[in-house]
Amino acid sequence: MLELDIPGYGALALKHLVLDVNGTIAGGGELLPGVAEGLAALEGVLEPVAITADTQGTAASLGERLGIDVHVIASGWEAGDKLALVQDLGADSVVAIGNGANDALVLKACAVGICVIGPEGASHAALEAADLVVPSIEAALQLLVDPRRLLATLRT
Repeated sequence: MLELDIPGYGALALKHLVLDVNGTIAGGGELLPGVAEGLAALEGVLEPVAITADTQGTAASLGERLGIDVHVIASGWEAGDKLALVQDLGADSVVAIGNGANDALVLKACAVGICVIGPEGASHAALEAADLVVPSIEAALQLLVDPRRLLATLRT
């Protein structure tokens, strides 16, 4: 668990890390640089879960490679399905990372929402819904590895 008391933002007790797959931790079905290392550095701190409609058909292999749970959802109402997972986990204990329009509900609902502007860019909806915007998944994971950086960005 990652516990922080951020002035002006509030106390956080983060337990889960919800990750969008396409455009966030993977591009074209391939894992992006720094993801495996970043998740390894968070082992025992946050419980990572990836969620995807598996557009590239690589969800199972990515999950095995990273040693994390991957929830495959049906295409059509991804935003609602992603939000349901976050609510089931307890939104106040979730930090989520995503980049797409279908991540906006999750980024807004969770305790900390991080929008990644990666190789696929980021949707306007995700940018507006997030608490933080970073240039890469590596940068997002590093905020969690060294939570003082997260605190410095979110405090008022």
